[in-house]
Amino acid sequence: MATTMMASPTSNSSASSTSVSLLQRQSSKNADTVSVCSTTSAFSTCPDRHGFYGGNQFSEKPKKETLTREQIIAREKKWIHMTSHWAEYMNTNYKKVRERCRKGIPDAVRQKAWFLLTGANHLMGKFPDWYQHLLDQPGNPQIIDEIRKDQHRQFPHHEMFIDDDKPGQKELFNVLKAYSVYNPTVGYCQAQAPIAAFLLMQLPSEQAFWCFVAICDKYLENYFTPGLEMLQRDAGMLNRLLKKTSPAAYRHLQKHNVDPLLYMTDWFLCAMTRTLPWDTLLRVWDCFLCEGVRIFFKVALVIIGATLGPQKVRSQCNGLCETLAVLRSPPKKFLEEDFIMHHIFRLNITIEDFHREHKKQEMLHRKAKLEQQKTQQQQNGGGSSSNGRHS
Repeated sequence: MATTMMASPTSNSSASSTSVSLLQRQSSKNADTVSVCSTTSAFSTCPDRHGFYGGNQFSEKPKKETLTREQIIAREKKWIHMTSHWAEYMNTNYKKVRERCRKGIPDAVRQKAWFLLTGANHLMGKFPDWYQHLLDQPGNPQIIDEIRKDQHRQFPHHEMFIDDDKPGQKELFNVLKAYSVYNPTVGYCQAQAPIAAFLLMQLPSEQAFWCFVAICDKYLENYFTPGLEMLQRDAGMLNRLLKKTSPAAYRHLQKHNVDPLLYMTDWFLCAMTRTLPWDTLLRVWDCFLCEGVRIFFKVALVIIGATLGPQKVRSQCNGLCETLAVLRSPPKKFLEEDFIMHHIFRLNITIEDFHREHKKQEMLHRKAKLEQQKTQQQQNGGGSSSNGRHS
């Protein structure tokens, strides 16, 4: 099973309220169209190759295939062999799995590959029939109402979700409801909905559910808890890594007091599903499910560096609002599959850099917690803390 690189940044109450309000603002009726893929298209009478009838993700042009038919078949055979000997590869030849994920998982085997990469096959085997059992539970009425309000907002131009009577909306409701019963501590967060919808486009509902469980509880652990503390720590980590990969962009953001939470909240919380063109998104997720959330850091660093790298662009962004406008709608060429995949593995950062920044941010987070407890004790007249743990 793939392991997730848990990140971390500096935490403060104002950042938390900013991220929460931003997420709520982006979850309006057509929230999934709020994307750095800023172009829109007219509604088509037939879907494109990914099932979209319109919207930001619609593509009129067929994908330019860089491989011959023989090469595609050869890759599919390699993946079929690898998935048939999955435990052996993961235990003794993980680098080969990673290499093939970076090249792109063939469409014909992506469903099975994602199911195995997430470890959802183990979860489903460990809890047979549990999905239906969860659906049979009443669930939290307040959460059920929230899910029903959001289910029609996810990718409304896609063939699976375009109408209430389509199976997609019902399956989406079921996956989100089942998870809220499975993990009542987290319950439901609006940012989970596009992730679940994206998975349902790739896998049958029960498999999508267990992949969703793995993503929420392992890959994006603690991302959806109240307060969004993990996101705040990740914001600090992204800022530190940006200083290393794109010093000029970093200095510009510091000069204009652009908090990372103002532009990266949607990227990370929604796992890039509202950010990247569809072909790019599939490739990025192939790597994300193999290597963990550090892939999203790399994508974010590439977007920021490419967008704010040119001096001409920075000179035109003479304030916070102008800078945010550019980051939220970067040039389309910087989001294309070839550009993103070429650059994310050529960044001058290593796994050791991630680990080092992770430790730094954890220390800052613990220090902030201790300061907060000290302040609370002083406000309470010097009373002692019960056990030093945060809720």
